Amino acid sequence: MMSEIRNQNQTKEQSKEQTEFLQKHRAYHRKIAFFRGSILCVFLALWQIAVLTNQIDPFFFSSPIELILKAKDFFTDKAFWMHTGITTYETILSFLIVSLISFAFGFVLWRYEFISKVLEPYFVILNSIPKSALAPLLIVWLGTGSTTIIVCGLSVAVFGSIVNFYYAFKECEQGKIILIKTLGGNDMQCFRKVVFPSAIPLLFSASKVNVGLSLVGVIIGEFLAGRRGLGYLIIYGSQVFLLSQVIFCILILCLIAFILYRVLQFIEHKTIAKMGVAGDRSI
Repeated sequence: MMSEIRNQNQTKEQSKEQTEFLQKHRAYHRKIAFFRGSILCVFLALWQIAVLTNQIDPFFFSSPIELILKAKDFFTDKAFWMHTGITTYETILSFLIVSLISFAFGFVLWRYEFISKVLEPYFVILNSIPKSALAPLLIVWLGTGSTTIIVCGLSVAVFGSIVNFYYAFKECEQGKIILIKTLGGNDMQCFRKVVFPSAIPLLFSASKVNVGLSLVGVIIGEFLAGRRGLGYLIIYGSQVFLLSQVIFCILILCLIAFILYRVLQFIEHKTIAKMGVAGDRSI
């Protein structure tokens, strides 16, 4: 009887500690959200004040109020949603292909050390090439259209991503691999049971960078080869001095990048919680 009472008291203490921890955790994230929003509000306020005091020319820099007034015209324009959807689709497709290629090459480089020693310098060199220099070649090889734009998105992210995925797999503790092999496990079992689970946080960190790089590559492609998409609207707006349109499209690109980042962060938290990976990796 006494042991049951003691267990109940311990359970209550644990529940109280868990509740306090969750409250502090939520308060911490509310604090982060508050400061993030405050930085944005201060930036917009300074921007509007600079326009009102003639510190900057509203013709070239627009203003937050003007963008809000024009937002209604953009949001009621079906063509604008079509351009936004195309850029988002091309970015997501490019990112998914980058992730698949990076995972495949990262696994091969981890599995075969000789191949990794041979190919690693090439990936580093290819990653350092300015991707805007490749775009004209891609236009000649592939023509204009979505294929060229998606390949542009791939070229910006894929080489660095392969190296990041490879090092994420390589970071696994060798002692665990040795233990599995001592017990008769093979390389695939080591990868499934130890290497891949331990690499998940690093893989998600690399993916958050990759989704932004894919968006950058897609916009580069739309600048040079696109007839649709936000990149095309930006180029067109700059040519006819619709600078409010240019700035608004840039803000939409920031919003797309933020949404994709948050989606990846949500998936990361769910995956890590499901697999029991310890540690709070939220940003």
